[in-house]
Amino acid sequence: MSIDRAAAYRALQTRDTRFDGRIFVAVHTTGIYCRPICPARTPKLENIDFLPSAAAAQAAGFRPCLRCRPECSPDLAAWHGTSSTVARALGLIAEGALDGDDADVGRLADRLGIGPRQLRRLFTRHLGASPIVVGQTRRILFAKQLIHETRMSMTAVAEAAGFGSVRRFNATFRGLYGTSPSALRRLAPGSAAVREPVAPITLKIGYAGPYDWEAMIAFFAARAIAGVEVVEPRRYRRTIALDGACGTVEVAPLSGRDALAVTVRFPSVRVLPAIIARVRRMFDVGADVAAIDAELARDPDLAPLVRARPGLRVPGAWDAFELVVRATLGQQITVSGARRLAGKVVAAYGARLPDVVAGTADGLTSLFPSAERLARADLAALGMPRARAAALGRLAATAAADPRLFERAPDLDAAIARLRALPGVGDWTAQYVAMRAMREPDAFPASDVGLLRAVGTAERRPTARALAARAEAWRPWRAYAAQHLWTSAPAAGPAVTAEEAVA
Repeated sequence: MSIDRAAAYRALQTRDTRFDGRIFVAVHTTGIYCRPICPARTPKLENIDFLPSAAAAQAAGFRPCLRCRPECSPDLAAWHGTSSTVARALGLIAEGALDGDDADVGRLADRLGIGPRQLRRLFTRHLGASPIVVGQTRRILFAKQLIHETRMSMTAVAEAAGFGSVRRFNATFRGLYGTSPSALRRLAPGSAAVREPVAPITLKIGYAGPYDWEAMIAFFAARAIAGVEVVEPRRYRRTIALDGACGTVEVAPLSGRDALAVTVRFPSVRVLPAIIARVRRMFDVGADVAAIDAELARDPDLAPLVRARPGLRVPGAWDAFELVVRATLGQQITVSGARRLAGKVVAAYGARLPDVVAGTADGLTSLFPSAERLARADLAALGMPRARAAALGRLAATAAADPRLFERAPDLDAAIARLRALPGVGDWTAQYVAMRAMREPDAFPASDVGLLRAVGTAERRPTARALAARAEAWRPWRAYAAQHLWTSAPAAGPAVTAEEAVA
């Protein structure tokens, strides 16, 4: 990955936040690597190297700075010249694909459909480090964040960060920082460990600004399912289930900082990385919106929309199966009607939160039904068309049989083809799910009624084919263009056409 040293050094001298997450600064005289916004005195240009990732810096033998804390840097690795394969791999690594003492690049490569050697070449080319080093760096930086921002015990920190043992965790940490995790914990405020079974863990997730929180929270508020989600102007909360356990997650913007505060209540710390990874995707914190907005603003029709909503992002989804079900429920009815119908599904077939969790959940009472449970449900009894209920039942059975059904595909075309092969899923639903759940930035539901209304006039609206042709100029960010169009005409919103409906 080529880095302009002169431009990077100017960014370092001015503490330019636009470069935070894009580059890391390795200082030869100290053996430390920093973020470009580090408050330390700027070293001489001849004494530093600029690297594309924290993993590249650690692979070169540098240790993380304790002042600027590279673990808090915006995670933009998947947005700057990386291939689709690398982006998919980073998503799997973030969820723990290379955690533990038995980390195997071969298994990761198999899930991506390529060979281990090719995967290593792609990582070296785009990130400057191998997949194993990227995984190790993620674990150690996540552990550092847990030590600094939580009161978890060191055993829990090691488990949450994906280390196979506390011994391995201590040895890795001492080798990198030159001190023990416990010694570093004593430097952080609130060092006493918490031992409640579902004690809250709050972490900060940084992003590259701007961030249109109002648009994001309004999108979720319009679709919030009673019992599963509670949405307030400055806070989003929902129930979650992973690996047979359940809990809650809360997300709120941090005033005066380019970061979100994520509070997790969950009985197992082992799945904490997976929870944080899902939250990151759901709130689109990894997007380089400044670069995306600059590209979209070149279009004269989109330029005023971009100026009106800088930092607009594409809302994600907690769970892909849940999103497919919700999208199918919403066919041919309004957003509020779909929300009420989803509430009926949850009330009839969703599991209740255990008392130990519900006692602190304040309005959160239920989990969205699992695929296994919906596969056995009589959904037609809830008042939906029988054809749609049958399609949802077949969809649930398919998802229950294949846990990897909704993993990110090699490219957008492959993702759409995979989704369209599912029962009851047409092009609109496939594009919508690819956009929100698979995080495909170029997904675009051209047949969407809301988009057609936003682009056209009351007297003349374009056809879906004409809109698709018009959207070619917005590649590779058509999902963000769609979000700008929907936000500019919120009354229309995402809405499936009659041709898409199962019934």
